[in-house]
Amino acid sequence: MPRKQPKKRGPVEISENVENFPAAGKKVKVATKAPDEEEEEISHWLMKSEPESRFENGIDVKFGVEDLKECPDQTACWDGVRNYQARNFLRDKMKKGHQVFFYHSNTKQPGICAICEVAKEGYVDHTQFDPKDPHYDKEEPRWYMVDVKFRRMTQRYIPLAELKALHGQHKQSGGALRDLSLFTRARLSVQPISQEEWDFILSLETTPAKFEYLKAYR
Repeated sequence: MPRKQPKKRGPVEISENVENFPAAGKKVKVATKAPDEEEEEISHWLMKSEPESRFENGIDVKFGVEDLKECPDQTACWDGVRNYQARNFLRDKMKKGHQVFFYHSNTKQPGICAICEVAKEGYVDHTQFDPKDPHYDKEEPRWYMVDVKFRRMTQRYIPLAELKALHGQHKQSGGALRDLSLFTRARLSVQPISQEEWDFILSLETTPAKFEYLKAYR
């Protein structure tokens, strides 16, 4: 997660069942996916950041969308990610021009507030080498970041409560948000968003949120 003072600025688990391993000397036919079963190429993302002050090792890690808008060219590096799966997204999957939902987390009413764009593809996160940084890591270079540029605010705030309610409905009906990473990979601060999910969430901008989605925060 970036900070207000920008600087120029767990692995996927694979379960193995040894009982399924063939005896020595036997040839194994490796199953491959049919063309129509290949994973969708991801070009949209959701990235979480904290809009309210929180201190780690004496440093405020606050970085809301208003902080991004105040950065030079409204662009900042997205440093401080210390999860391997999220790191892999930053390093290997996020490309220049990909669109991003800016998500306010760890606040009274979490939710999507803005749309950004990847301005620079993955490169080494320098904060891992800074002993004064709250995300300092003494190991070999292993953490990466991208640069993110602000594009626009969403037409309305899209709260977590609304997305959670829709996710629950869509799990039953097979709707667009049935597999939304915000709930299926909740701990990740960088999450892939499918084209179907992106389009549906954008459509919420022009639909007023129902009272029941917001009453938990009143």
